Formats: sequence, C-alpha cells, structure tokens
Amino acid sequence: MTPEGQPDPEVLARAALTRVLEPGEEHGGRWLRETGAVEVMRLLTGPDPQPAALSGVGPERLAGYRRRAALAEPGRDLAAAAESGGRFVCPGSPEWPTQLDDLGDARPVGLWLRGRPHLRTWALRSVAVVGARACTPYGAHMAQTLAAGLAERGWVVVSGAAYGIDGAAHRGALASGGATAAVLACGVDVSYPRGHAGLLGRITRQGLVVGELPPGSHPTPSRFVLRNRVIAALTRGTVVVEAAHRSGSLVTARRAQRLGRLTMGVPGPATSGLSAGVHELLRGEAVLVTDAAEVIELVGAMGELAPERRGPVLPRDLLDRDTARVLEALPGERPAGLDEIALAAGTGTDEVIGRLYELHSLGFVERQGDGWKLTRSEAGEGVQSAGTRRGGR
Repeated sequence: MTPEGQPDPEVLARAALTRVLEPGEEHGGRWLRETGAVEVMRLLTGPDPQPAALSGVGPERLAGYRRRAALAEPGRDLAAAAESGGRFVCPGSPEWPTQLDDLGDARPVGLWLRGRPHLRTWALRSVAVVGARACTPYGAHMAQTLAAGLAERGWVVVSGAAYGIDGAAHRGALASGGATAAVLACGVDVSYPRGHAGLLGRITRQGLVVGELPPGSHPTPSRFVLRNRVIAALTRGTVVVEAAHRSGSLVTARRAQRLGRLTMGVPGPATSGLSAGVHELLRGEAVLVTDAAEVIELVGAMGELAPERRGPVLPRDLLDRDTARVLEALPGERPAGLDEIALAAGTGTDEVIGRLYELHSLGFVERQGDGWKLTRSEAGEGVQSAGTRRGGR
C-alpha cells in the first residue's frame, strides 16, 4: 500500500494483468521482466496498437490483450477479494514464495489467496500429493493416509482440490488437524468442482486456497494443465499416488523433475492401469515411497530418517551370537552328537554342552539318547529362517 492507503501501482498493474494474460504465458513474463507491470499496462492501454516493447505475439493476440486490458478493473477485483477474506500477493511481496521464480518467465503474474496462513512460510515445508481423479479405493486410502502422516509431522499438503486423489489428500490433512493448500485453475472464490464446495470451505478455514486467476474466473482445460506447474514449483517434492498414462499428474511430476524438485511415486498393482503412469515414473528418476516417513526422509532436513523396516522378531533373534551359532549347527531332522555339533559350530564340546543346556531351557532343543535335536516347532521355523537368511540378506 502507498502512504495514502492506496494499492501500490505495481500491485494494481499486476492484479489487472491477471485478467489480461493467461497463466504461464512466457512472452507476458518477458514483458514484465523487461519493462515492469506498470509499463506493460500503459502500453496495452495506450494509443499505439502495436508497441515495439510488446513483441513476440501476432497482431490478433495483441489486440485481444488490449481489449482485456481496457476492461480490467483491478481496484474492484482487490476489493472483491478483500470482502471474501482474500488477498493478492505478487513478486516482491513479503508473502511471495521465491521458489516460484524458478519458473522463469512462466512464473505467475501474482497469486490470489484465501485463508489466513502465510503462503511463503507454508511453502518452505510443503509436499504435493497428486493423482488420478477416478482413483481406486486403494489409491484414496494411500493418499489420505500419506497426507495425514505428513500433516501430523508439520508438513503442508498441497494438491489441486480435484475429485479422487486430490480430495483424499486434502481430507487426510484436514482430518489430522494439519495444514493443506489447494491450488485452483479458477478464481479462489469459485467452488470447482461444485461437489467440493464444502471441502474448499474447510480448506479456506483451516488452510489456504491459491489461484492465479482473478475473482469470478472459471476453469478451462488448458488452465488445469498450467496450474500444475505452480504445484510443482511451490513444493519441495511431488508424490504421485495413482496415475494412468497421459495423466495430468504426470505433467506435474515431470515439471517438478525439470525444476530440480524430488519426484516420488506410490506403487500399485502391476495389473492396474491407474498405476501404470506411476510405475513409468518409478522406472525413471522417481523414488518409490509407501508412507509419510519415507517422503520426509527425502524432502526433509538432514537427520529426518524413516524408521528401519524389519520383519517380525522371532525368538531365535534374541539369542546371543555364540548360542545362535550352536543352534544353527544342529541338523533339522535327526539327533546329532556333541562332536558333530562342535565341528559344525566351530567351537569345543565343553562350550557346546553349556549352550545346549541353555537352548534346552528355552525350548529350542531336546535330548534324544546321546544326541541332541531341534524341537519339532523349532525345526520347522529353523528351516524357514535359514532360507530367509540365505536369500534375504
């Protein structure tokens, strides 16, 4: 704001340009970089129909921009946003997430927001969770569980508020009392899809709704695709839960890769067409993840490691090394004498006798005449465990 309480001319000009330029138009981004927003609007509303500074587009496209610029009323848009609890932020604002600058000339002209949290602060610790609209129950469960786990650990879950995986991700974060942000392909005051009006209301109250388009703007197919670049740039990494070949979620993931962000995928059944796109990513540079801890290990600070994954602890796992070696020396089907066991264990008979009595008291072995053998239950478990040690370590 200026000292008189009026919006800054640059903010007014950028707000107006969100009605003139479509999201991601790089020639418009170049004009802004070279001349500034105030000058771009002056040229678009001035008498010269084809200013030399606004190069890179044909006369018909430029004429269309000029018609839009003549109709733009940024003051009214800013007031309408404020009335609905919204605001407008643009490059140079303290709330502007500077990682969006990685998009170069395709970065947003500015962002319209609804919700109380500070966007730049939230974006520093955020992860995108995206995927198929027509998802399976497995995909919805994984997205909701993953988002809840991220939110519980203090991460912001970012998605696009669409049906399917997006909605499940937002609900998972909300249900855990955590943070979530929805990036829309329409005005932040427009409930789209209409079936998610209630969900978007909850996100507005508990999180953030973000969009490039001014109040009242409706989505188009191209705007959905272009919205994905904002999700990719805004976050530390992107997780794809379910996506078929040619899915828009793959566009987000590949844009994230080009921006140097981490790309992750949750595997699904090999027979599922909705997981085919995820598996394609995993065959490339994406990293396989199955829960929030594994995501955070990749995108978080040094030392935020996922817990070690282990199978069930077997009773024999609790034996000390020397006792376990004697146990492993016993054949599975027949009794063995002390000398045979000592030879197989690589130790003396006196040592073997002490270990065998310890194993007998624990129920691992039994005495049969002059020999020793595994108990029936341990014999079966021991064969399985030995196979696991040979093949799984």
